Amino acid sequence: MPNRLVMAPLTRTRSGRHGVPNALMAEHYAQRASMGLIVAEGTYTSYEGQGFPWQPGLVTEEQISGWKNVTDAVHAAGGRIVAQLMNAGRVTHSGINGGRRVVAPSAIAVDGMTRTYEGKQPYPVPHALATAELPAITAEFVAAARAAMAAGFDGVELHSANGYLLHEFLSPDSNQRTDMYGGSPENRARFVIEVYRAVAEAIGADRTGLRISPENNIQGVLETNPADVLATYTALVTAIAPLKPAFLSILHRDPADILVQELRRTFAGPVLLNSGFGILTTREEAIRYMEDDLGDCVAVGRPVIANPDLVRRWEEDLPLNTPDPSTFYSHGPAGYTDYPEYAAAS
Repeated sequence: MPNRLVMAPLTRTRSGRHGVPNALMAEHYAQRASMGLIVAEGTYTSYEGQGFPWQPGLVTEEQISGWKNVTDAVHAAGGRIVAQLMNAGRVTHSGINGGRRVVAPSAIAVDGMTRTYEGKQPYPVPHALATAELPAITAEFVAAARAAMAAGFDGVELHSANGYLLHEFLSPDSNQRTDMYGGSPENRARFVIEVYRAVAEAIGADRTGLRISPENNIQGVLETNPADVLATYTALVTAIAPLKPAFLSILHRDPADILVQELRRTFAGPVLLNSGFGILTTREEAIRYMEDDLGDCVAVGRPVIANPDLVRRWEEDLPLNTPDPSTFYSHGPAGYTDYPEYAAAS
C-alpha cells in the first residue's frame, strides 16, 4: 500500500436488481484507486443473504464477470481492491431476497422496518439455523471467496460487523442458542472462527481480512457488557491470529479505547481503524490515529464518496467537496462518479 488510507465498504445500490456490477461501478472505484486500499461494498454470498435492494452479489457468472471489469479498472489505475463478503442474516426480508428464507442464529426479529423493492416492511422473525445447517453457510462464504479470486480481487474481507449474520452470532442478545454455537463467549465466537478458517484455507489467510464492530450496538445486535465483549472478541481474535490474517478492521467510535487496543495487541497484525458507523472521520483525526500509533491504517467513508482524490487533498490539506446524502442510495452517476477532482473544482 502506498499510503495508510483505506476506502471503507460503502453500500451505494448501483448494481441493478440482478446484482451485477456495471461500467458505472467500474468508473467509480477506478476514480478512487489512489487510496491505499479499497474495500468494495458489502456483496452477498447467496441470494438468501442479500440484505438490500440493488446490492451486488458474487454468486453468478454474470456477477463475477461484472466484478472482473471493476477490478481490472482499479488495477489499471494502480489501485488495490478487496471484496467484502456479507450475509445479511436477519437484516433482510423476503421482499429483498426473492422470497427466500431469512435466517439468524436465533428466531429473534430486528425491531424496525426495512426498505424492500415494494416499499418499507417490518423485519420478519427469522428462521433459527439448525446446527446441521451451518456448514452450508460456511460453504457459501468459501464459494464467494473463490468467486472473488476469479473476479480479480486482491483479497476478501469477511463482514462480521454492523448486525449482519456473522455479527449476530457474537452477541448474547441476538444469539440465544443452546448448542455449541451459543452461550459462552467462546461458543458465540465459534462460527465466525470456523468461517474465517474455511475461507483462509480456500484462498489463503494473507488474502483474507475480517471486519468487526464491537460495542457498535446497531440493528439489534447489542453488546453492552464490557467484560463479555472483551471475552468474546478476544476468543475470536486469539483463534485467528496464528493464521496471520491479511488484516483486522475494527469499527469503533474510539480507536484509543482499551478494548480496541487490547484486541490489536492480541491480533499482532495489520489493523484498520474506522472511527464509527455514521461518524465523519476528519483529516485531523486520521493523522492523530497514526501519530498516536493506534492502528496501521484508517478506513474512511463519506470523505472518499465526495472526493475521489482524497489522498491528494488530505496530503496537501486542500478544500474538500461536500457529500450529498440524497444521492448515497440512488441509481445513476449523480453523486457517484461526478464529484470533481481538485483541479476541476478550483
